[in-house]
Amino acid sequence: MTESPSRIVFRDPQQKLATRVSDLLERLDLAEKIALLHQHQAAVPRLGVASFRTGTEALHGVAWLGVATAFPQAVGLASSWDPDLLRRVGTAVGTEVRAMHHRDPENVGLNVWAPVVNLLRDPRWGRNEEGYAEDPWLTGVLSTAYSNGLRGDDPRWLRTAPTLKHFLAYNNETDRCLTSSNLPPRVLHEYELPAFRPALAAGAAVAVMASYNLVNGRPTHLSPLINEVLRGWAEDDVMVVGDAYAVQNLAGDQNLFEDHPAGFAAVLRSGIDCVTEPGPLSEESFTTALDRGLITESDVDAAVRHILSVRVRLGEFNPEEDPYRETGPEVIDCPEHRALAREAARASVVLLGNDGLLPLEPAATRRIAVLGPLGDTTFDDWYSGTPPYRRTLRDALAERVGADAVLVHEGADRVALRCPAGLLSADPEGGPLRISSHEDGDTTLFDVLDWGEETFSLRAVVNGRCAGADGLGPEPHLLINDRPGPNGWEVRETFRFEPAGDGVALFHVQSGRYLLAGGDGLVRTGATRAADATVFTVDLLIDGVAAAATVAAGADVVVLALGNHPLVTGRETADRRDLALPGTQDDLVRAVQAANPRTVLALSSSYPYAIGHALDLLPAIVWSAHGGQEHGTALADVLFGSDPSGVPVDPAGRLTQTWYTDAGDLPDLLDYDIIATDATYLYYRGTPLFPFGHGLSYTSFRYEDLCVSAASIGPDGEVTVTVDVINTGHRPGVETVQLYTRQQRSRVKQPLRRLRGYRQVRLEPGERSTVEFLLPAAELAFWDVTRSRWVIEEATHTIAVGRSSTDWRLTRTLRVDGERIPARSPWSPLHLIDNDGYAETTPVAVPDHPGEALRGDRPGAWAVFDQVDFGATGPSRVHATLSAPGEMVLRLDDPLSGPILATLNTTASTPVPPVTGTHDLFVLYSAPGTTVTTITFTR
Repeated sequence: MTESPSRIVFRDPQQKLATRVSDLLERLDLAEKIALLHQHQAAVPRLGVASFRTGTEALHGVAWLGVATAFPQAVGLASSWDPDLLRRVGTAVGTEVRAMHHRDPENVGLNVWAPVVNLLRDPRWGRNEEGYAEDPWLTGVLSTAYSNGLRGDDPRWLRTAPTLKHFLAYNNETDRCLTSSNLPPRVLHEYELPAFRPALAAGAAVAVMASYNLVNGRPTHLSPLINEVLRGWAEDDVMVVGDAYAVQNLAGDQNLFEDHPAGFAAVLRSGIDCVTEPGPLSEESFTTALDRGLITESDVDAAVRHILSVRVRLGEFNPEEDPYRETGPEVIDCPEHRALAREAARASVVLLGNDGLLPLEPAATRRIAVLGPLGDTTFDDWYSGTPPYRRTLRDALAERVGADAVLVHEGADRVALRCPAGLLSADPEGGPLRISSHEDGDTTLFDVLDWGEETFSLRAVVNGRCAGADGLGPEPHLLINDRPGPNGWEVRETFRFEPAGDGVALFHVQSGRYLLAGGDGLVRTGATRAADATVFTVDLLIDGVAAAATVAAGADVVVLALGNHPLVTGRETADRRDLALPGTQDDLVRAVQAANPRTVLALSSSYPYAIGHALDLLPAIVWSAHGGQEHGTALADVLFGSDPSGVPVDPAGRLTQTWYTDAGDLPDLLDYDIIATDATYLYYRGTPLFPFGHGLSYTSFRYEDLCVSAASIGPDGEVTVTVDVINTGHRPGVETVQLYTRQQRSRVKQPLRRLRGYRQVRLEPGERSTVEFLLPAAELAFWDVTRSRWVIEEATHTIAVGRSSTDWRLTRTLRVDGERIPARSPWSPLHLIDNDGYAETTPVAVPDHPGEALRGDRPGAWAVFDQVDFGATGPSRVHATLSAPGEMVLRLDDPLSGPILATLNTTASTPVPPVTGTHDLFVLYSAPGTTVTTITFTR
């Protein structure tokens, strides 16, 4: 007898969510539940349950699924500092996901993998464009807004199920599956975790993806923080997914388990609900793990419960109740989304410098030279949607002043490549390249597109297409010229020129092989060594830099469009090695400026550059991330200070990360301890090229009457901060009023500045606005390593308002009557991970335990516990817990000359001489590899 739908609890919208999930869980057999533990979840026909898939990419538009509205990169959206804009963009993206799902439910899932909340700690990170900010609070504000748009505003049903990426401390591509991010407790609690909490606590995000890396020696897919911390932030169940193929790494590259069943079992027990691995491998591994007793059916049920909770909220089992069920394909690339794409691109533009050249005066701009590699193109990144159209800078400027008034040159060299057998020749139809014995018009001409880090593409002049290998894999592949440019996960259109003989060998980056001309005249990736490759000489026919400078000299104003290609030398899987502009772009800046001082640099990039020379040379600089389909139009609106209808446009973007003068200002890419290394705007003591929060306006503003509602407050109190802002210029403008604090004295090293709030105000000339902030004392807390909890310390704080993190216009002080952190007690275990300072040590995981230890990496490595109070009688013995044996020495007050309190080796327990009073306790490692978890004293 078929059960009536009205009696099926999991389909009854009147039942509580947990009750519905429990009912469906009870109806599934074990094999059916195991089939839900990976990305492509099988249907259960007997229950009328459809298939389900996780992982629709929706970072700044729907990716990989055909035409969709293409918004600016995430770092560009964040540069607007506009949560309402991000919410509306998220709504548009989520609506288009819904429409695509209704059109193709099998291949378009409603679990979206966005936003990315990894902090932009180091601008060399290859995936910099995916994040929002180097500040965790700002990241939380913006990611919550975008997630709210994706999920929809119905309190019960989800439009899509947003997933925060990537938990945790993931900010490098270099060996990303093997490197461990070192997170002392304060960095973990004050910096990394706060970026993830807001969207989950607000119910905006309902899922989280674990990252590839390790944290303190433990793979994030095995992190106890998943269950102990992350899930505690949300009221509803949180689904946690693994990153693509990351679980296989546990028994693969990371070599932590003997086989996949052991690795898959470990992640399930640690809180990963859904793995992104091939279905057969996943199901086989989980089944084998069950047979071995590595997991139980209860472990499977816990994961399935989290998955089903999300599926129920997506309306899967109540289509008639789903408020988003009518979303149709007409919303994709609709006029409203086109207008929003333009608004978002315009709001993301940051005016970095301006001596008055901008905004451009149309009457004085009869001829504009658009120069540089980004002047007549737009680029997609790996997570871009497929834009329905592309508005380049050249297109937009031509609409303003007329096509005949726009002069264009991209600054690329034009060359011929000659070998003993003839010239490298392209096929006009995009077929195989060959060696031609004679010059044949444009077929033997190539433009060299310089992407930086000695990486180039060769674009055939005859058809404007780029050369690339016609396949993947280690075997030789033909070279063909049918590509619009570098694209795809495996970019096959880039080369390096390596000296060889009397010329160069062409190294094909993707295959790791060299070009070799065969006896049939065709060119293949046929040589494994430069010595065996075909040697070419490069005939320079047009010097791109010189040609661009010549064009610049004939213009009234130059817009020099520079930046990066998001798929080359700085992308997922590849960090940047420095902060330099790509290739010959520095040369372009100097040559073009010398030819025409009225040059505006329009920099479009996925990350910051060290462009101090350009700031010195050029009268105006604007920056934006790659802006999607309306990129050129938005830039033109900002350059002219108005849209085509004459409505004023003020550059409203502000930087969300520090721009450094040089890569030498940065710590090692793999050092995540921002406190010890003085990293990010929070701790950086140098002078940045452009500070966090920087962005200029076409008008001017004055700050007056900063007021703090109380001179002092208790730990439960709060103050209201108000300041008047006046537009003192002659144009309407947008000011982002930023509130910062600095704790003046503390037991520990405090940030030099920390963003606590901001307000965007739009003011007419002469208009005044009073801006108000609420500052609770609780927001001034920091993590106390002596007691492993948050503390509000007794201290005076500087309250500052201004235009950026270093441009403070007005300051006041606030006294907070918090607590004094007492001296440490030696009678409770002193956990080495909770030290007050260290040198040459590394935090590591304790095997078969959720705790962490500290490993010495060389003789003389040390860690210190400040202010340990041994009392009036002192201890008689000291005990150490070692997870890897070795010798260590305890000294008082100084790591080199302080009195030795004890020497411990593998016995890990020894008497101590009399010691009383309060001392700094140094733990010195005598040999590398010694690993200590705790030290405890007894009377």
